[in-house]
Amino acid sequence: MCDYARVDLTYLQAVVIGLLQGVTELFPISSLGHSILVPAWIGGEWQSLVTQGDSSGHTPFLAFVVALHVATALALIVFYWRDWVAVIRGFFWSLSHRSLGRSEARLAWLLIIGTIPVGVIGLLLEKPLRVLFSTPLVAAVFLTLNGLVLLTAELLRRRQTILAGRAARAAGSRAEARGVAARRIDDLSLGEGALIGTTQALALLPGISRSGVTISAGLLRRLDHESAARFAFMLATPVILAAGVLKVPDLLQPDARGIMGQVIVGSICAFVAAFAAVAFLSRYFHTRTLYPFVIYCVVVGVASIIRFGFFG
Repeated sequence: MCDYARVDLTYLQAVVIGLLQGVTELFPISSLGHSILVPAWIGGEWQSLVTQGDSSGHTPFLAFVVALHVATALALIVFYWRDWVAVIRGFFWSLSHRSLGRSEARLAWLLIIGTIPVGVIGLLLEKPLRVLFSTPLVAAVFLTLNGLVLLTAELLRRRQTILAGRAARAAGSRAEARGVAARRIDDLSLGEGALIGTTQALALLPGISRSGVTISAGLLRRLDHESAARFAFMLATPVILAAGVLKVPDLLQPDARGIMGQVIVGSICAFVAAFAAVAFLSRYFHTRTLYPFVIYCVVVGVASIIRFGFFG
C-alpha cells in the first residue's frame, strides 16, 4: 500500500499545483515537467513533495498530480461538448452504416485509432519511465528538447507551405492551389490519425508536452494551427481522463484521507485553469504560432539545466 501518511501537502500547494496542472497540460510546455521543476526551483517543503517516495520509486506527489488529470479532462469535455456529442453520434452511425462517409464518423475513428497506441504504450512504460526520469535535471533537458521540437515543426511547416506555393504558381493550376491549402481534420487518413496520436507517448518523458508534440505532428500533416490544436486537445481528453481515473483508487485508500481536502481544492483549480487555457488557446491559434512557447521552453529549460546540473 502506498504510504500517503508521509505527504505534507498544504492547501496553498494544492491550489498552486492545481492551477499549474490546468494551464501546463494544455499549453505546449509540459505539465509533468513543470510539476517537477517548479517545486524544485522553490525548494524546501515544495521540493520534498517531488523527492519523497517508496523503494519502488512511487512518488505520492505524482499520484496527486495525475489525479488532477480528471479535472483537466472534464474541462476539455465541457469546452468541446458539442464536438463530443457529434463524435459519439458519428461513432454509432459508422457502426450502423459501416461507413465513414460523415465527417463526425471519420473524426470518431481518428480519435479511437489515435488513442489506442498511446494507451498501450502508457500501460507498459509509464511506471519505469517515471522511476528513471522524474528528476529536475532530466525534466529540464526534455523541456529544452520540447522547445526544439516545436521550433522544428514550425520551420518545416513554413518550408512546406513555401515549396507547395511555388509549385502551385509554377503549375498555374487550381488543383495545385487546392493542394497548398491547409487540410481539415477529417481529411486525415486513419493512418495519419494513428501517427499523430502515437506521438502523445513522448509526453511520458517529463518536459515533453503532450499537446506540443501532437500539435507539431498535426502541422506536419498540413493542418492549420487551429485544427492541429483542436485535434490535439480532443486526442488528449481520453488519455488524460484514463490516467487520472487509474490513480483515483490510490487516493481513496484509508491512509490518503489526510489529503482528500487538498485533492478536491486542487482539482477545482485545475478544472478552472484548464477551461480558461483551452478557451484562450482556441482563440490564440486562429492567427498565432508556436514560437512564443519555443522561446519559453528553451529559456526555462536551459536555465533549469544550469541550476540543477551545476548548482544542484
